Amino acid sequence: MIVDLLRPPLEIAQVVRQLSEAGSKSLPLVIASGFALGTVMTFHTRSTLVTFGAGALIPAVQSLAFFVEIGPLVAGLLLAGRVGSGIGAVLANMRATEQIDSIESLSIDSFKFLVVPRVVACVIALPLLTLFMDFSGLLGGFLSEFASSRISFHLYVTRAFEDLGWSNFIPPTLKTAVFGFIIGTVSSFFGYTTNEGAHGVGKAATNSVVVSSLLIILADVILIKCIFFAFPENAL
Repeated sequence: MIVDLLRPPLEIAQVVRQLSEAGSKSLPLVIASGFALGTVMTFHTRSTLVTFGAGALIPAVQSLAFFVEIGPLVAGLLLAGRVGSGIGAVLANMRATEQIDSIESLSIDSFKFLVVPRVVACVIALPLLTLFMDFSGLLGGFLSEFASSRISFHLYVTRAFEDLGWSNFIPPTLKTAVFGFIIGTVSSFFGYTTNEGAHGVGKAATNSVVVSSLLIILADVILIKCIFFAFPENAL
């Protein structure tokens, strides 16, 4: 009886399992992508800024670009491709092999057991992954700039954050929770409702990625307008 009391509910255990799948297993991809984008972005912006005598603004441009837009959007699209396709394929396969029917035959709410934990995991994981994307991009930018100008890490960080306020950092990061909700709900919908058997598995995975990515881009435009309305100083 004591063991049963200490044992977490099935839904919580599922959320933790899905967090591992959506979060920790996506971390290498997010960090590598952020680092590469940060390095390439510095290569592209340095020549232009130095030409106009604004080389000192490179760290500020890098941080504002990543924290305000590049990090949240790219992290959302990466998660839509990696996690969204996985959710759609797994649930579609469970539907095709009648595993969902078996779960329901045990008087377990399959929607609450399979769909809700995946949506919650995406909502929690995406803002955290966005932070890793932002800081890895900043690190890539620093290493690229260091190779060109031998700038110190302390000076680079100081310049990167001197014009970055909390209103530039918190709202864009939190908006990715909406992206996570979109990925979780759309992918679960296509996987959970498929009725085409084995053929529907690949179709569900493809539709999950395509529709999630399109909705993320649309939501990003709307959320940016909302953030600029609430925080006018964020408009670059």
